[in-house]
Amino acid sequence: MPPDEPTESPQRHPRAATPSLAQLSLRVNGTAHALELDTRTTLLDALREALQLTGTKKGCDHGQCGACTVLVEGRRIYSCLTLAVMHDGEEVTTIEGLGSAEAPHPMQAAFVKHDGYQCGYCTPGQICSAVAVLAEIEAGIPSHVSEDLDAPRRTNEEIRERMSGNICRCGAYANILDAINDVAERAA
Repeated sequence: MPPDEPTESPQRHPRAATPSLAQLSLRVNGTAHALELDTRTTLLDALREALQLTGTKKGCDHGQCGACTVLVEGRRIYSCLTLAVMHDGEEVTTIEGLGSAEAPHPMQAAFVKHDGYQCGYCTPGQICSAVAVLAEIEAGIPSHVSEDLDAPRRTNEEIRERMSGNICRCGAYANILDAINDVAERAA
């Protein structure tokens, strides 16, 4: 009997998937940007890496802390939980787009005035969320704690519930609430 000859079976090596690139346009802080990104790129990573807007923070990268909160078409979202390609053609506002050191947004100024931050890591997301919270209240959008849909919405309980997705590990919540109420009172 002849010795067994080794048989070569074709080995199937799964090829690494080639990233799929997409062309997209984002209007960020009033400026149009034409981008070519991997379709798996989160909005957070597009902002931080492709556009060098590092004010938006990467905290948990799982939508649990709110440090990455930005405004898309005026509504707050966690930028770590959405893909950049999902926002092709949309307006994105980051903390850099709200104001500057020379001309701060009223919410930014109120956070400074009321010491609404300690380490500051969560502050950009907190401020973006707070701006959207006041817009939601102004629009009459109810929250989870709204018992009476005809009752005023700007109570401390309403604001706390609406801001509950933005975590401050330093615990500056009372000062953040004061800052939000300050801006709301000046706008009224």
